[in-house]
Amino acid sequence: MSTEDPEALLDEARKWWTTSIVDIHPGEIAMRGYPIEQLIGRITFPEMIWLMLMGELPTRAKAQLLEAALVSSVDHGPQAPSIAIARMAATCGPGLNGAMASAINVLDDVHGGAGQQCMEIYYEVEAEAGADGDLAKAAATVVARRKEQGLKYFPGFGHRFHPLDPRAPRLLQLVSEAADRGETSGRFAVIGAAVEDALSQGRAKRIPMNIDGATAVVYCELGLPTELGRGVFILSRSVGILAHAWEQTQQGGRIKGPQAKFLNYTYDGPARRDLPEPDQRG
Repeated sequence: MSTEDPEALLDEARKWWTTSIVDIHPGEIAMRGYPIEQLIGRITFPEMIWLMLMGELPTRAKAQLLEAALVSSVDHGPQAPSIAIARMAATCGPGLNGAMASAINVLDDVHGGAGQQCMEIYYEVEAEAGADGDLAKAAATVVARRKEQGLKYFPGFGHRFHPLDPRAPRLLQLVSEAADRGETSGRFAVIGAAVEDALSQGRAKRIPMNIDGATAVVYCELGLPTELGRGVFILSRSVGILAHAWEQTQQGGRIKGPQAKFLNYTYDGPARRDLPEPDQRG
């Protein structure tokens, strides 16, 4: 491109960033084509999230399911690593933005990734079954295959704290009610139950679906890509992170570590020893 053509240079500069999300001009803001002043006060925040991510406004039923899933994952107590990190960071002086960023940064594969990973399993079961296949058989096949691949802990099932996660049944109830009204297929609720059956086969106690498995049902019913399943979980958990960071800021405290001062850690290194003189070090 010739730098002697100012119009061509300006056109090329405009193409540096391309977006179909927002269009802004002096005195004008449009989100996915909708003037912002028409959206304000007329759509809910979950509807706005859907519009921004998916490009169109959701049906009211989809928005309600998305909202329910977002509400369900907001917080799980200060023992959750991300929440604990937010509170510790708040005592170290970075402000709310730093405390939130510190916490959000740990929401990765191990802590925060189970919902996305469970969605991947559900979509794999759907693909295995095909349009008219046996979902229970497909679930058993996928579970067996994942075990052969070395998967020991199935994301979305079982819980280290709750014998039965109280959030999961309510979300599944909402999905079932939406399916009965014809607002969603209910197919992934069946897949989730089939995976639970396959995991529990031959065990004295069932391995029940947890919150990650239930939100995965919702997000798959809504047709979200798996990566966005994790993204919207992070949006949800950010509310709890903010609340805890703000509460800790109000409570005060300075440089609070992960455990109370009177609780010591476990040291398993060498016993105390004297440093040898230089000529004795070999």
